[in-house]
Amino acid sequence: MKILSWNTNGLRATLRDNLFFPLFDKEQPDILALQETKCDPSQLPDEAVHIEGYHSYFAVSTYKKGYSGVAVFSKEEPLKVEYGLGIPRFDEQGRTLVLHFKNFVFINCYFPNGGGAPEKLQYKLDFYDAFLQFTAKLAKKMPVLVTGDVNVAHEEIDLARPKENRTHVGFLPVERAWLDEFLAQGFTDVFRHFYPTKTDAYTYWDQFTHARSRNVGWRIDYFLASQKLMPSVLSTSILSDWYGSDHCPISIVLK
Repeated sequence: MKILSWNTNGLRATLRDNLFFPLFDKEQPDILALQETKCDPSQLPDEAVHIEGYHSYFAVSTYKKGYSGVAVFSKEEPLKVEYGLGIPRFDEQGRTLVLHFKNFVFINCYFPNGGGAPEKLQYKLDFYDAFLQFTAKLAKKMPVLVTGDVNVAHEEIDLARPKENRTHVGFLPVERAWLDEFLAQGFTDVFRHFYPTKTDAYTYWDQFTHARSRNVGWRIDYFLASQKLMPSVLSTSILSDWYGSDHCPISIVLK
């Protein structure tokens, strides 16, 4: 089973630039998870919602139009789908999709950015805590795979300029400590499991400073697998040569 995850930074723009369907054609994923779709399915062409051979699910922001949003395309139909964490103040932003399959639970999440104001950072930290509780409870019963834009670089190796960003949202000690706690609950950062010392491996680059051409990036997109699922993980990769967003897709292969 091949699973892809990608923050598109606007699905409509990705479609307009003809970089959505070619990804399907090239990678042939069993599951594709998208974050920051910034749209309602009604705003998309039908062929981008009902893709032959796939079941599609969209979590849409009711908080603000054209904001946040996640989607999942899956060849296998899930047994159950949950649209959020069950907490209205988080679910109204359309950040989470939870798909229950026979052998594991798949969670696609676009975590809050937390920048711009103290209350936004607090919202992010509150979301983090709620997400940890939600996933820890699930992981006691079933293998769990979390993917998405977590909006934090975990260690200094995960961004190009750690010293300059120590006080910046996305690399704050409190954010990194949360990821420490999440992993301590029995989850594994799949990329670091396979590539513990690999440098210059990023998934996000600032567009305004043309950082991608210089590979001045951040690794903030993850696959996080629960302990029960890790024996089934065969490989993972960063598709850094795929454009169309300020993030690139990441992939994982399961038995």
